[in-house]
Amino acid sequence: MPDFSDAIRHAQGHEVPWPRDPAADPAKWGVHHDDPPPYNRLRGPVHPRGGVSGVIRVRGEEVASWGEPDRADLTFSVAKTYLALLAGVAHGRGLLPDANETIASRLPGIGFDDPHNRQVTWAHMLEQTSEWHGTCLGMPDQVEHNRRVTYDPKPPQGRKGEARVLQRPGTYWEYNDVRINQLSLALLHLFRQPLPEVFAQSVLQPIGAGRDFRWVGYDDAWVEIGGLRMQSVPGGTHWGAGVSISARDQARIGQLLLDGGQHGGEQLVPAHWIARMQQPCAVAPFYGWLTWLNRQGAMFADASRESWFMVGAGGNYVWMDPKHQAVVVVRWLDAAGAPGFVARVARALG
Repeated sequence: MPDFSDAIRHAQGHEVPWPRDPAADPAKWGVHHDDPPPYNRLRGPVHPRGGVSGVIRVRGEEVASWGEPDRADLTFSVAKTYLALLAGVAHGRGLLPDANETIASRLPGIGFDDPHNRQVTWAHMLEQTSEWHGTCLGMPDQVEHNRRVTYDPKPPQGRKGEARVLQRPGTYWEYNDVRINQLSLALLHLFRQPLPEVFAQSVLQPIGAGRDFRWVGYDDAWVEIGGLRMQSVPGGTHWGAGVSISARDQARIGQLLLDGGQHGGEQLVPAHWIARMQQPCAVAPFYGWLTWLNRQGAMFADASRESWFMVGAGGNYVWMDPKHQAVVVVRWLDAAGAPGFVARVARALG
């Protein structure tokens, strides 16, 4: 049995410097502070977090855990990958037959109708090359123009929130939470059912997960579909709200991805969809469909090149390693300590 004690000690010694209670020091909690006003504020609920926690599974079995692995904490942009899984569920149900289909052709009237946005496909949204332009639930896409994220290698193109020339959809990669929220809104219209319900019923419950799971939207993010009032949920916690879930449940979801969308003999998400989520984007080879890839070892030099990741702000990582049949979850790990943690886990895996 691999010994992960060194990796666990390293993680526990490198907690993210955010306060555990957002109310204790709001200026040092979250990522919304870098946005231009008036968008540099929380729009949905947040709650206190635990300390560094994690779970490691090898060959389908949990072999290590630390901290509070059953505590449901905010998981920030790990939720983006959950949207990709929901799109896969829609594909399996025949609601989204072709990811290369334009969204406007199936869902007119929800923000994809002008000449520029009419070119946007589901695949563009999933790989973050959509260049979608507009306002989603009160937030303009420009707020996220020139966004810088850790694993994006291109140099800064301008100041955060400074308008830039839009490119043709599919030709330019930019991490943009407003566009992700527009994808979530499109999926809500596609399912015509609140996405947290779909995710719980189609993914979490079948894999034995979902205790204390919550996925909430911004306070004013309500729409009416088919005469019913529903809340559209964000693909992260950039402006508050988002997914709260435990490390143990995150590991179960990671296992589902590692197993090609299958659990207990049931294909919950089509295998070819899960495989496509791991394929490099043509203009951003470090990215798949709302997942981060390590094909060139640029993310983590010590992780296998087959490794892929769900990543959220605040030091939330879910690492799927097909080479070692491992799933590794670590939460609230300072980004500066992440390479050391990955190196120690990789060494233990052999």
